[in-house]
Amino acid sequence: MGRYYNGDIEGKFWFGIQSSNSADRFGVTGNEPAYLDYWFEEDNLEDVEAEIKRIEESLGDKIKIIEDFFEENDSYNDEKLKKADITEEEISEFADLELGIKIRDCIKENGQCSFQAEC
Repeated sequence: MGRYYNGDIEGKFWFGIQSSNSADRFGVTGNEPAYLDYWFEEDNLEDVEAEIKRIEESLGDKIKIIEDFFEENDSYNDEKLKKADITEEEISEFADLELGIKIRDCIKENGQCSFQAEC
């Protein structure tokens, strides 16, 4: 079973890797109960970009390694990750980086970005 987010941006959280509240790290806290509601505005763009930069700096050269890995693999497991020298933490950071980029691009394009994330 997957957990999705939808609204101005849409996607699926990475199973077993990415939490439903991953967008919290970009400066806005989701509202519960069954869904986390997110509303980012242009005022949040600086926080979003700062967190994207932090993740990019943290991952460094691993970003390209992970991108190349997923160009060659449509799935992964512990053995494949170990062989590629990629940790679960790095995959989690990469998943959040993709989410942050979607949020940033949406804010830049629309002046705001709102979506619901399944818990």
